[in-house]
Amino acid sequence: MTFESLGLKSELLEAVQAKGYTQPSPIQEKAIPEILKGRDILASAQTGTGKTAGFTLPLLHKLSEQKVDGKRAIRALILTPTRELASQVYDSVRDYGANLNLKSTVIFGGVNQNPQVRTLKQGVDILVATPGRLLDLHNQKHIKLNKVEVLVLDEADRMLDMGFLRDIERIMKLMPKQRQNLMFSATFSKEIKKLAGGILNNAAQVEAAPENTTAERVDQLAYRVDKAEKTALLIKIIFDAEMEQVLIFTRTKYGANRLCQKLDKRGIKASAIHGNKSQNQRTAALKDFKAGKIKALVATDIAARGLDIPLLPHVINYELPNVPEDYVHRIGRTGRAGAAGLAISLVGADELGYLKDIEKLLKTQIPSKIEEGFEPQDEPTPKAKNSKQKPNRNKKRKPDPNSKKQRRKQVLGQKK
Repeated sequence: MTFESLGLKSELLEAVQAKGYTQPSPIQEKAIPEILKGRDILASAQTGTGKTAGFTLPLLHKLSEQKVDGKRAIRALILTPTRELASQVYDSVRDYGANLNLKSTVIFGGVNQNPQVRTLKQGVDILVATPGRLLDLHNQKHIKLNKVEVLVLDEADRMLDMGFLRDIERIMKLMPKQRQNLMFSATFSKEIKKLAGGILNNAAQVEAAPENTTAERVDQLAYRVDKAEKTALLIKIIFDAEMEQVLIFTRTKYGANRLCQKLDKRGIKASAIHGNKSQNQRTAALKDFKAGKIKALVATDIAARGLDIPLLPHVINYELPNVPEDYVHRIGRTGRAGAAGLAISLVGADELGYLKDIEKLLKTQIPSKIEEGFEPQDEPTPKAKNSKQKPNRNKKRKPDPNSKKQRRKQVLGQKK
């Protein structure tokens, strides 16, 4: 199937071609015709499957077909859970709609609202927004949603996870009851089906692929290592593999900042992206990463679903997440659009339980290895397992140049 066969306008086909796409992805192939028919949609699609274009293209097609007299009013509302995702969806709307007479904008918190308000006053057809900022500007009388014809809930499951249910319910009451509703979610959980039941009418259910297929597209590897040796092993892996671009995940904001400092000291330019960073800082870090100005982007799980980095070859879990589903979202940043991807996890003794939970979710065992010189101290080596003699820990020994401590010093010092 081709984009032409989907019945999209020539202006949209030109925009698609300009971005280098020739064939629709499975989610696009299934969702676009249904949306063009005017049906409500409940779609299950992981990030990286082309879902954004799956609703953006037919949305632009439908809105451009209608002639509107007078001042532009918001006719399409796209709700996203995070600032990063809102920005990326807006970029898609703007790029695909470049040849159409439609106006769009994006609003989210964490930045000055005045530029957003000025744009809204000029009139827009399509608004991309996060729930909090949308309600805030509505309460200030800067936004009216009484003309909305199409509502899109993107990553609806993430919105529920982040506690946006009440905000969504409030926003629903601000729009006309007669409208088209498009809901996209990574899973069809009970909570999602309950939310869909209160919003969608006679919806077409679209599922591009079974859950967790992201993990099947990505090569995975787990290194068993002591917690104290993680940074040294991480640096060795980056240098040995000659990684030019790597996304690294930590569990905490403090850990992300501290790891960035350590990487910078070893000649690996890095930036952190997490909730304590301002929106401008996060946008700048992502921009520099995409442009190749920094090699490592260190992120917490706030970025797991919101980042869109084309052809990202490597993801490293410096620390495993304590929620197994977050692992799938993390490694889903790589292996996209059919490209090869590698996800590496550094697993300490205190994270073995997390690893088992992840493998249970994926229904597969992640290959594991131990790097020479970085053997975990909490596990006996093969020789120690087979030996009946206990080592004399009081006996003084000369420094072994091949020991883990000496090798670690070499790794940390080789790229100063």
